[in-house]
Amino acid sequence: MTTADTARSNLRELLLSRIRDVPDYPKPGVVFKDITPLLADPAAFGALTDALAALCVRLGADKVVGLEARGFILAAPAAAKAEIGFVPVRKAGKLPGSTLRQGYELEYGTAEIEVHSDAFGPGDRVLVIDDVLATGGTAEASLDLIRRAGAEVAGVAVLMELAFLDGRGRLAPTLAGAPLEALIVV
Repeated sequence: MTTADTARSNLRELLLSRIRDVPDYPKPGVVFKDITPLLADPAAFGALTDALAALCVRLGADKVVGLEARGFILAAPAAAKAEIGFVPVRKAGKLPGSTLRQGYELEYGTAEIEVHSDAFGPGDRVLVIDDVLATGGTAEASLDLIRRAGAEVAGVAVLMELAFLDGRGRLAPTLAGAPLEALIVV
């Protein structure tokens, strides 16, 4: 095992040790991955922020998008640490001023997200950060928004990927070769 492999393994174990499983939330049969213990632990949250900031640098991002709501918590400190801009992508109707809106399908219906229409400059390289990649619908819609705004997709980074839901497969065509980085895959 290389030094880099050991470091990744140590980070994964630290992060996993601070994520709590909550059975039957928000409905019976679902095991919710609660990251609040991780956020409350300064060493774990700091290590996560460092790892995400390093991804920003490695992927050449000029800006970071955080997806509402927990993506904000992860993306903003990573962007600050990497010394690049942070852009929130919000649920429709939450941003003032001129916005771009994108609809998408959920398992149980539809939803819309939006971003300020002037959030990106032409050629900006944008990294999307979120806490969990599940089915991939929100991430897919955010990639469409970024491209519609004239920016490039640098990639998607998530704390945790729920591989059994195959969000990676759904995102592959929209990523168009941009990387999808998951710090933890379960």
